Amino acid sequence: MKFLIKTNSLTHCYRSGTKDEVKALDNVSMEIHQGEILAITGQNGSGKSTLARHFNALLLPSKGEVSVKGLSTSNKQNIPLIRKIIGMVFQNPDNQLVTSLVEEDIAFGPENLGLPQPEIIERVNWALHTMGLQELRRENPHSLSEGQKQKVAIAGVLAMKPECIILDEPTAHLDPRGRREVLESILQLNREENITIVLLTHFMNEVIHCDRMLVMDNGSIKIAGSPCDLFQNGENLKKSGLELPVASKIAEGLRQEGFNIKPNIINMEDLVESICQLK
Repeated sequence: MKFLIKTNSLTHCYRSGTKDEVKALDNVSMEIHQGEILAITGQNGSGKSTLARHFNALLLPSKGEVSVKGLSTSNKQNIPLIRKIIGMVFQNPDNQLVTSLVEEDIAFGPENLGLPQPEIIERVNWALHTMGLQELRRENPHSLSEGQKQKVAIAGVLAMKPECIILDEPTAHLDPRGRREVLESILQLNREENITIVLLTHFMNEVIHCDRMLVMDNGSIKIAGSPCDLFQNGENLKKSGLELPVASKIAEGLRQEGFNIKPNIINMEDLVESICQLK
């Protein structure tokens, strides 16, 4: 599997109000594979957002190196191409909505790329269709629900046709229905468009849909592996201030009560199936 993004001994320091430096990332080495869904999780202040901002050169390393398809982010000449490859969606969609019409907002990115008008129209139509927003194209994005706003923000990045989309806590402000709709759209982009997804989240019920997860704590990667493997050792997650998904917690509780619940339970479907097989 090809590496799309790679960090090597990445360290990042912020300067505080004094001359002191605050180390937000400490010697982080990791890879993101082309076509995968990677979850990066951890408590607030763990360093996950700082790490993600290095992937499209919004931040540059204090030490170490970050490369995207072999292009170093520290080389200023590479940055325009890197930002075409890597798109980013932030936690608050209002920060990415810049016009008064949904279709114009989605067109904003392709227009800044200097694309010809016929191609911009084609990309906008494709992004609207892909995100299920066709009926909202003439609406004011600021009047939409929070979930719809987030889908418009994703569509705006999608219209730039990146190979990878980084989503920084994209469902943090959403109700359960909006969270489910946005997550389904993200999974669809990976499944049908083969777009690499990097999902920053603290919702473990979202992580279960990912291929791999990294758990960050105090600027370092503490645990890495498949969600299924990592959820089997809940104590390690708890040490990083995280909880198991609901299905895993219920399965663990039933096992402690003596029920023969199969291992590797991470979603409700598997839990229900295992309970139905009890005699």
